[in-house]
Amino acid sequence: YAGLFPPASESMRAAAEKYAEYLDGADSRALARFIVPASRLGELESVASDLISGAPRSKPWRLAALVSGDASAEAGEILDFNRRYSVGTTARAEIDVVEMKANAASEISAHHRALPRTLTTYFEIPTGGGLQPLVAAIAATGTRAKIRTGGVTADAFPDAEVILDFMTACIDAGVPFKATAGLHHPLRGEYRLTYEPRSAKGMMYGYLNVFLAAALLRTGAPREIARAALLETDPATLDFGDDGITWRDRKLTTRQLHSAREVAISFGSCSFREPIDELAQLTRTSRTGQL
Repeated sequence: YAGLFPPASESMRAAAEKYAEYLDGADSRALARFIVPASRLGELESVASDLISGAPRSKPWRLAALVSGDASAEAGEILDFNRRYSVGTTARAEIDVVEMKANAASEISAHHRALPRTLTTYFEIPTGGGLQPLVAAIAATGTRAKIRTGGVTADAFPDAEVILDFMTACIDAGVPFKATAGLHHPLRGEYRLTYEPRSAKGMMYGYLNVFLAAALLRTGAPREIARAALLETDPATLDFGDDGITWRDRKLTTRQLHSAREVAISFGSCSFREPIDELAQLTRTSRTGQL
């Protein structure tokens, strides 16, 4: 849940209150980590320590910290945060994931050495030329990759081939990855790019498109099939069953989907309810045939 980031751009208190609400809600199984810049951990503690401390022991807060400065220094702040919010063996809040940008294989190696091995690290890497050495460096360090799949302007959405190149490289190298930005909706389509009433519209990828394309690549489907899934806009082509998902003439079993999720880990969104509610509607109409 990335409510602090555009286009939502919630205040720290508002985003923390929503995370606390979602954590105790009926759909909490779909909720992973609260994304917060490491530089704003002090602000989080200042305005939301009551929410964190009030978290039920069965549902402690899980956080991912965005590291943008000195990896060693910010890692120390992260570990200090974890010590403050741990009680006995039960943590009320824990940062167990860090995310940071890296533009070269040497940066990946250096940052990896500076970060504690107790933290799962995602490296957001450029998706242009030189992708292979970066993915190889991530594989060598046992870390994970991150791709940006959109933004608040139309030009922030990468070409489908770029996403396919990234996913193929990660799958071939056995590198788990996450996607972020622009994935507010299950299926690709033209949507408003921000929550402003007069916001411009643009074609946005759906998170379901991304995961279906990754699953198809994972099962050895041809690239052109995965590309078609990534670009799919018609909800009538999808059928959700207890034993898997059928897209057009391709069936992905539950077992295949579980296997794909070992690589395609998660996606980030500044909204939690929007992706959940739209998916619920999509699956309901799929089962009733009333699309």
